[in-house]
Amino acid sequence: MLRTTIWSMAVLVVWGGGARADLATFDDLPLAADSYWNGAPAVGSHPFVSGGASFNNFYTYDESYGMSYWAGWAYSNKTDAATPGYLNQYSAIAGAAHSGPNYGIGYMDTWYGVTPTLTFPTPQQVQSACFTNMTYPYLIMRDDDPNGFAKKFGGDTGNDPDWFLLTLTGKDAGGQVTGTVNFYLADYRFADNAQDYLVGQWTQVELAPLGTVKSVEFTLDSSDSSPWGLNTPAYFAMDTLAIAPEPATLSLLALGLAAALRRR
Repeated sequence: MLRTTIWSMAVLVVWGGGARADLATFDDLPLAADSYWNGAPAVGSHPFVSGGASFNNFYTYDESYGMSYWAGWAYSNKTDAATPGYLNQYSAIAGAAHSGPNYGIGYMDTWYGVTPTLTFPTPQQVQSACFTNMTYPYLIMRDDDPNGFAKKFGGDTGNDPDWFLLTLTGKDAGGQVTGTVNFYLADYRFADNAQDYLVGQWTQVELAPLGTVKSVEFTLDSSDSSPWGLNTPAYFAMDTLAIAPEPATLSLLALGLAAALRRR
C-alpha cells in the first residue's frame, strides 16, 4: 500500500504540476501604503525584478510642460475604484491586489515606443496570471470621457461593437514568437447587449499556449483608436504570475521519489 502511495506521488509531481510554481506577485518590492512606484525621480530606464522575472520601466520628465511620463511597468497598492481621470492612473478597478498588497501596472506608450515586457534570466514556461482593468480606462469605457478624447463603450445606444484587447506574445532567446494569448478587458461585440462586459475583477488567464519563453510582450488594442494610436487609455493590471518549475527540477523530484520507492 505504501509502495503504491509513493508511486502515485511521483506521478502527481511529474504530470500534475505538484512542484510549487514560482510567483511574481510584486509583494517582494517595498512600497508604502496607498502609494505606487513608476521609476521616479531619475530619468531613464529602471527595470525591476519580482519573482525572478525582470519588468521594464521607463520614466522621464518634460520640463517644458512640467509633466512626468512613465511607460512599461509600474507597481502599486492603491485601491481607489471610484475616482475618474488621469490622476487616478495607479488604482486597479478591483479595489485591491489579487494577492498580498501590491500588483503590477502595464502601460503601453506609443509616443516613446515602450511596450510592457517581462524577461526571464533563462527560458521558462509560464502557467497563468491574473488581470483586470485599471480604474482610469474602466470608468471611461463605462461612463464616457469628460475630456471628449475617448468614448463610452457601446455608444449612446449600447450597440457599438467596441472592444479592448490585451495580447501576450511569448518570445524565445532569439526573439522568435513562441505563442500568443488574447484576453479581452472589455467586449461589446455581442448581438445581445446583456452579454457585453467590462472586466472589473481579477481574472485568471491560462498562459501555457505561450510555450517556453525568454520574454513576454504585453500589447493593447482597442476599437476606439485613431491614426495616432489608442484613444482608450492603454493600461492594465496584473498580479500572481505563476511560473512553472523547470523540467530539471521536476526530474530531480521524480528521481528522489523513485529512490524512496526502491528503498521501500
